[in-house]
Amino acid sequence: MEHLINSRVREIELSGIRKFFNMVNDYEDVISLTIGQPDFITPEHVKYAGKEAINKNYTTYTHNAGYLELREAASQFVKSKYNLTYSPDHEVIVTVGASQAIDCTFRTLLEEGSEVILPSPVYPGYEPLIKLAGGKPIYVDTTANDFKLTAELIKSHLTERTRCIVLPYPSNPTGVTLNEDELMKIAELVEGKDLFVLSDEIYSELVYGKTHVSIASYLREQTIVINGLSKSHSMTGWRIGLLFAPHNVAKHLLKVHQYNVSCASSVSQRAAIEALTTGINDANEMKEAYKERLEYVYNRLVGMGLDVVKPDGAFYLFPNIKKFNQTSFDFARSLVEKAGVALVPGSAFSEYGEGYVRLSYAYSMEQLTEAMNRLEYYLKEYV
Repeated sequence: MEHLINSRVREIELSGIRKFFNMVNDYEDVISLTIGQPDFITPEHVKYAGKEAINKNYTTYTHNAGYLELREAASQFVKSKYNLTYSPDHEVIVTVGASQAIDCTFRTLLEEGSEVILPSPVYPGYEPLIKLAGGKPIYVDTTANDFKLTAELIKSHLTERTRCIVLPYPSNPTGVTLNEDELMKIAELVEGKDLFVLSDEIYSELVYGKTHVSIASYLREQTIVINGLSKSHSMTGWRIGLLFAPHNVAKHLLKVHQYNVSCASSVSQRAAIEALTTGINDANEMKEAYKERLEYVYNRLVGMGLDVVKPDGAFYLFPNIKKFNQTSFDFARSLVEKAGVALVPGSAFSEYGEGYVRLSYAYSMEQLTEAMNRLEYYLKEYV
């Protein structure tokens, strides 16, 4: 009966990240630096707000777009942090994680044959959603440009079918981000054209040595901003995403969201209000720890002779392993088998990720130190 399954669903595959993570579970004594999940617990005051929500019976449906109080908090959050202005009444939608916000956006914007420009290497979660919505992913090789998607690169890939450009910065898997000048040039190129920018800013609170800038500052009417609390407040399991868009677009996004999930979890929403108000700066402590880990791991990798672009944000490094003349999968599997360290093969992030591996430093210094020692041993003994 499998032939009766939707052909688009049959053609997509599970994430390469998860495939490798699952494979690693078959090995013993492995330090896995594969999953992009904060190793911090959800802040205590946020957990308490979630418990109180249950005790006070906040356990029913909410407005499809989410509690107004939460939308107001989200609007104030992006205003104070990034100088973005969105009406909580009509331009903010609370989603079931950023992933559902991305899905809603593609299903709202794309038609059969619509093209979506993706900077590659790139998080593997976009392509399946684009294809399920009838669109076509157009990968742009950014490896020669320190993994940055520029206006020049976008211009060379624009066609009459281009409907959307994805700007996932800070980037998963590279950790790089775009500066104001780079964003302004993209905005100047795109402004007035019949296309949108999906700006995935889930790592916006984890930017080092600078303040995050959103392209919505320069291209508000053509930008859909996606954010959430998974990374900033270590709330991955609470599944709270935030979608910001101009009203004439948001009213259509809301329809797709409504028929998809009705609303995000009421309990999680109450906890999210606490996170975005009392906990508006909760990410700072985590960011300082990540920055320390970044410096340590980056210096260790460079000391091993690996070529790696130093990131501006998120919690990933994406070292180049091409000189070892192995596929990224073979390198990663051998590293697991012979040294007990798991990194994600770069091929999981599109064909342009081949020749790289992704390392997440969202782990304790103890784990990172042992992992770097094992990696150094592996490079000396086996390659």
